Amino acid sequence: MVCIVSRTGRQLQRYNKGHRLVVGCIPYRFTRNGEFEVLVVSSQKGHAMMFPKGGWEIDESVEEAASRESLEEAGVLGIVQCELGKWRFKSKSQGIYHEGHMFPLLVTEQLSLWPERNLRKRAWMTVEEASEACQQWWMKEALDRLVNRLNTSDLNKEFLLSSSQLENKIIHFL
Repeated sequence: MVCIVSRTGRQLQRYNKGHRLVVGCIPYRFTRNGEFEVLVVSSQKGHAMMFPKGGWEIDESVEEAASRESLEEAGVLGIVQCELGKWRFKSKSQGIYHEGHMFPLLVTEQLSLWPERNLRKRAWMTVEEASEACQQWWMKEALDRLVNRLNTSDLNKEFLLSSSQLENKIIHFL
């Protein structure tokens, strides 16, 4: 069963030395043709494109927070993989510093109904398109790290494309 309501409020948010901790994912897939695509979402106000991210709450692990944000904002489920890194960045809306953790998320299911479907648009893009569309410098760096990670290990791509368990799930929603 999938939660159909997004978490709201800051009372359960984690902080580190005054910096709000945020967690995000780069949802990705390989198409039937073996093309690598990432999923971006619009901001709540609809102006900027970015990867799903939000506050890390005290009742969840960092990986659970990453998965939850991808579900709430992008309507995708998948496998959270090894962390790409963490960045300190200044919030545009609040002018304070946050600590952001980013993870790759190998998408196994794309939902037609998800909590923020009326607030956000989502779009599958090539790496080049996503890098151009995303305005957050630290998210672009995370994307570069993901691409480098996948490029340095062709075995990863071969495994993902040949794994029948994942392939059936991935092909199912393409």
